[in-house]
Amino acid sequence: MSKPLFQEDAYMTEAQGCVLSHTDQGGVVLDQSLFYATGGGQPGDRGQLTWDGGQMGVATTVKGEGGAIVLVPTDGQGLPPVGADVTQQLDWDLRLRHMRMHTALHLLSVVIPLPVTGGQIGAEKSRLDFAMEHPLEDKQAVEDMLNDLIARDLEVTTRWISDAELEANPGLVKTMSVQPPKGAGQVRLVRIGTKDEQVDLQPCGGTHVLRTTEIGRVRLGKVEKKGRVNRRVALHLDS
Repeated sequence: MSKPLFQEDAYMTEAQGCVLSHTDQGGVVLDQSLFYATGGGQPGDRGQLTWDGGQMGVATTVKGEGGAIVLVPTDGQGLPPVGADVTQQLDWDLRLRHMRMHTALHLLSVVIPLPVTGGQIGAEKSRLDFAMEHPLEDKQAVEDMLNDLIARDLEVTTRWISDAELEANPGLVKTMSVQPPKGAGQVRLVRIGTKDEQVDLQPCGGTHVLRTTEIGRVRLGKVEKKGRVNRRVALHLDS
C-alpha cells in the first residue's frame, strides 16, 4: 500500500520516500507516492527519483496490486534498491496542465448537464463523451458559459464520505462508464463552489486546482458523433 501524497496536497512537487519493492514488470513501489497513478481518465505522473549513488526517470505511474502505486522507469534506467531512501521530483508543468484540464472537465459536465459516458484528460487536449442524441445548438454559448464559471474564481475542495453515503446518493455519480472505487469504506468527493453556493459535487480521485481561475480560458474543440446517442466534446486550454 502506497500512501497517496497527491490526495493530501496536489501542489507538492518534491517528497521523500522509501522503496518497498520492485514489481515483476520492473516498476518501483514506494511507501508514499508523490506521483498520481493512471486512473479515472487522468494519465499517470512523470518525474524523477534520486538516491545516494543514482537516479531514475519516471516515465509514467500506474496502479498495482493491493493499493500499490507503481513508478514505471524510463527505458534502460536502473532501479533504486529495495530499502533505499529516495527523493521524488514531479514533472510539475505536466501535472498542473492535468489539474487545470481535470477541473475544467468537471465544469464542462455542469454546462452540458447530460450523463457522461466517458472521458480522457491530456496536456494538450481533453474530452468528455455525453449521452447526447442531438448536437449542441450553440457551441459558442456553451464555451462562454464555461469560461464564465471559470472566471468566478470558485473554490475547489475535497471531502470524504462512506460507501453507504454514496449508495444513498446515486445522483452524485455523473459518469456512466466509470464508477467510483468502492470497498475501501470511503469515497472522495470534489466540490466546486461553497456548500451554500455549490456548482458541482461528484466522486473523484484525481488532482485539481484550488480555484477555478487557475484553469485560465478554455475553448471547445470538435464535437463528434460517437454512436447513435453519444457525442464527444473536445476541450483545449488557451495557454
